[in-house]
Amino acid sequence: MKYIITTLILLTSLTTFGQDKTLKPKLENIAWISGTWHGEAFGGQTEEIWSEPSGGSMMATFKLINDGKVTFYEIEVIREVENTLMLQLKHFDPDLRGWETKNETVDFPLKEITQNKVVFEGMTFEKISSNEMNVYVDVKDDEKIDTVKFNYKKEILSKKPIKQLIPVKKAQENLVIDGIADEAIWKTAEWLPMDQLWLGESYSSTDFSGRYKLTWAADALYVLAEIKDDILSDIYKNPVENWWDDDCLEIFIDEDNSGGKHRFSHNAFAYHIALDGNVVDMSPSGKGKLYNSNLQSKRVTTVNTSIWEVRIPLFDDSYLDDSPNNKTVTLEKNKNIGFAIAYCDNDNSKMRENFIGSIEVEGKDKNQGYLNADIFGTLVLKK
Repeated sequence: MKYIITTLILLTSLTTFGQDKTLKPKLENIAWISGTWHGEAFGGQTEEIWSEPSGGSMMATFKLINDGKVTFYEIEVIREVENTLMLQLKHFDPDLRGWETKNETVDFPLKEITQNKVVFEGMTFEKISSNEMNVYVDVKDDEKIDTVKFNYKKEILSKKPIKQLIPVKKAQENLVIDGIADEAIWKTAEWLPMDQLWLGESYSSTDFSGRYKLTWAADALYVLAEIKDDILSDIYKNPVENWWDDDCLEIFIDEDNSGGKHRFSHNAFAYHIALDGNVVDMSPSGKGKLYNSNLQSKRVTTVNTSIWEVRIPLFDDSYLDDSPNNKTVTLEKNKNIGFAIAYCDNDNSKMRENFIGSIEVEGKDKNQGYLNADIFGTLVLKK
């Protein structure tokens, strides 16, 4: 009975897995499981809270509530073990007396990860959307196996505060990403300042000044940035080594303006565009990764003034690294997008001297954009 309850509370494998491409057994490919989920089962309410990946694992707590009282708890982990993943759990009564012995765990080896499914031996997580997950359960009763479906919804704990609301006009002509910016929309769009010091000491206008313009089309958001920098520095030749310490333009994008943490997920992106055109962000594994195919950019520098022209297709938070099924979002009037832009300024030292952004960040530690999309401003797409 306890094994059946275990399987019911969690998930179980479907008889068929479809034709989705198999993904690597990495926590970054299942980070969408993180969050607080609620559903119904066994005549009561279920709550399951999964952490984001860190330290080679994800951890969860689970409880079942019947008639206003806890029936039992679970502690669950998904661990990286010998180039695969293992889900393990323990059960507890309401008074925290364990069901399993001291050194005993209930283990579920990984079978497969696809774009929207995580299939363990006996459990399957199926993603419906960013805040909905189906649970399919194979329940064995004598010699008969029945498949039971449960539906879970993710709790959105907080909504991003709307700040720095910027209306963005739609381009009426095709834009060529050439760093020349001679299209009509760039001649009429308003320059916006990049003047908020996020890191470093005060700087002079001869050392740095920055501003930017925005426009959009159905296929992408477009950014034009003008950066005046007296010294352009590209020290780290490996594009994913200390990429933030070279001179680079950084563009923060939150497709649905939902805010929230994104260091270990693609809830938002922090694209670092290097002087050589490489595009780097931190992957959900916590390591630098090239995202050159995610956007198109061109920089033209004359003396100490660089014009950066950037085309940025948008992806929702179902985006998975190395998946062929990632689709861009079609942009429409009145859509809200989380956005900020910044510049990492290095004058030939091992570390950047300054980090200057487009939006005021409260608190002492202002270097929050790569962690938390709550600090982004909000773009409103207009005609």
